[in-house]
Amino acid sequence: MEKFVRDADSCSDGQLSVISHQFSARSSSLGLMGTVLIALMVGAPLRAEQISLKALVTPSTIISRDGHAVTFALHGFIEFKSLAEMFPYIESQTKRWPNSNGLDTAGRQRLARELLRRGIESRVVSMTDERPLETLVTYTSQELKQALTQLKEPVPPGYAEAFLEVQEKWKHSLNCWSAAPSIAARVLSNWYPIEEGIQLYGATYDSTEHFWQAVKYHPDTTVAELTELLSVLEQKDWSPWLARLDDDPRLYLPNAYAVEFLRHNLAPERLRWFRGELAGHGLRPTDHARLTQQRAVRAFRFSAFEEKILWGDLADLFHLIYIFSPSDDPIRNKLAEHHFDAIYLGERRMGFISEEYRSLMLDIWHVKYLQMARFREVISSIPLEIRLSHFLNDGDSPDIPIPVYVEYLNQIRDLARAAAR
Repeated sequence: MEKFVRDADSCSDGQLSVISHQFSARSSSLGLMGTVLIALMVGAPLRAEQISLKALVTPSTIISRDGHAVTFALHGFIEFKSLAEMFPYIESQTKRWPNSNGLDTAGRQRLARELLRRGIESRVVSMTDERPLETLVTYTSQELKQALTQLKEPVPPGYAEAFLEVQEKWKHSLNCWSAAPSIAARVLSNWYPIEEGIQLYGATYDSTEHFWQAVKYHPDTTVAELTELLSVLEQKDWSPWLARLDDDPRLYLPNAYAVEFLRHNLAPERLRWFRGELAGHGLRPTDHARLTQQRAVRAFRFSAFEEKILWGDLADLFHLIYIFSPSDDPIRNKLAEHHFDAIYLGERRMGFISEEYRSLMLDIWHVKYLQMARFREVISSIPLEIRLSHFLNDGDSPDIPIPVYVEYLNQIRDLARAAAR
């Protein structure tokens, strides 16, 4: 919870061209999106034309940059070019499950409203183009209402209300991620590189992201074991397995991002990609996965970007397969043999989707923001009137859902401000 070679906070301008793949995992236009990020991060001499409020709220509008459509997503992986293109998808989801499966009329209406709001937010809070958000927050709510009432195109129920909710939220929020235009927001990202390293649970890491992904691997798990597990996954037809998750709204709806993540990462080409990455980077079969992600002989062997897209996504894939597999599925025993049945840290054994594991985020932020003065000063300097938030193309990672992440971030700011007094 969206991804591949260098962290935006630590790489050169040319290396930025791969970052945006985290937030558009099924897109092939990496070079284009990287160019957009360069413009946002380092200030390109030519500024793209502003987007009018009328164009932003018009459903059929396709926002383009450098001749290419700026896409957005639902559940991180289901992409659209326009809001109008998204409407049929939302309608299809409301008709996806019969009443007998637990989604009644009221439930379908709630689902439609929620998907609509999330889609509009994903359109506005773009990871590759800050212009939609700039437009939305630089007009008054009254001007937005007026633009919405003047629409000539059909829109679903709740369209205007969703736009107004998104505007109200982001007029008072700061999106904390590694390529944010705001320096403070970038520093608050887990991807932010820590030059001196950060000491966590007896080891040194290059960033908090390095710890968060490394701890998903048992200390004994080796690269050879990971390669073996990938071979097992490649031999299985995952269609019936995924269909079981798709067909039950009680499974799919609370875990939509996780299911779409699994669908994407269980594709044969994606499994081959993981295998190829494990064969590179100077890795040896006997290397221990957690240890390789810690700071050893040299700093930043893996960027935070690689931590998320290689180590993080691979671990998440194994953990989620274990969680969502039936209890009698042999794959569960195979994954448990390699310790993907839980998170192991010292004497602690924590469920991958558990409050105990998620609370580790707060623990490591106690170190970064309370014990390290330079980071404490950054987070405590952000006024309380601004809510610290985290929105990444509607990708809601199962290891720590975005609402939990955001609550922790605002809680740690309160603690940092108290410590600074």
